[in-house]
Amino acid sequence: MPQSKKVYISALFIIFVLIVSGVSGCTLPSYTPVKYAENPVSERETLVQVATLDSLMAGMYDGALNCRQLKEYGDFGIGTVDGLDGELIGLDGMFHHVRADGIAYDVPDSMTIPFANVTFFDSDYEGEIPQGTSFAGLEELLDKVIPSENIFCAIKIEGKFDYVKTRSVHKQEKPYLPLAEVTQNQVVFELTDVSGTIVGFRCPPYVNGINMPGYHLHFLSADRKAGGHVLDMNTGSANASLDYTSNFYMILPGMESDFHKIDLSKDRQSEMEQSEN
Repeated sequence: MPQSKKVYISALFIIFVLIVSGVSGCTLPSYTPVKYAENPVSERETLVQVATLDSLMAGMYDGALNCRQLKEYGDFGIGTVDGLDGELIGLDGMFHHVRADGIAYDVPDSMTIPFANVTFFDSDYEGEIPQGTSFAGLEELLDKVIPSENIFCAIKIEGKFDYVKTRSVHKQEKPYLPLAEVTQNQVVFELTDVSGTIVGFRCPPYVNGINMPGYHLHFLSADRKAGGHVLDMNTGSANASLDYTSNFYMILPGMESDFHKIDLSKDRQSEMEQSEN
């Protein structure tokens, strides 16, 4: 390009900048970036998960955050507590863990959580559960009601139960065993003619490894003294409330955690099925 043209173009650019900036001291309006909510789950229709199911399966039982922090992400959910010391149930903003003695204990705010799923429960559907419905029958019934297999769904079943079979496990000490080995020594409880609430989730099939596709349910008695991970049941007079949840948010343990040292490339589907049964 000839030198004269370069000078001409440069002069035009300078004039343009002066006009836009304003020789009278005016400035361009500053760009306002998009502001995101400080709390990523200010949108209530969000399932928040602590760590991955595969990390729990591999024996990652050290807590990633405490219960007080967990409550900021939901008032309803399931999981476990530090050292795999029982089954976690969150209901109406209160969190309990059912230990290997079958007793439900209050979870102190300081107790840390290695794995959990929580949400703020807002019912999208309510209906009766036929008397005598088993775990398998409940799955079949809910599959017909939940509008899509590809969304998360929080599940609350309240009422009377003729029978609920639950389990818990003993608190673990390091070096931790994988979950499939721990559950070989699980403690099973059989509750009859009991009132209470089933709390849990149905997760879509594409979350394999991150969570468990299908149903994962825990039980808490109405007096909040007993419960556990649901293995089977037989309903009396009970009602279902469902919260369809389209958003998903995951919290991973910090860099100081052993989470970042474990092998998560292994397919643990068969281990998961073994531990569930």
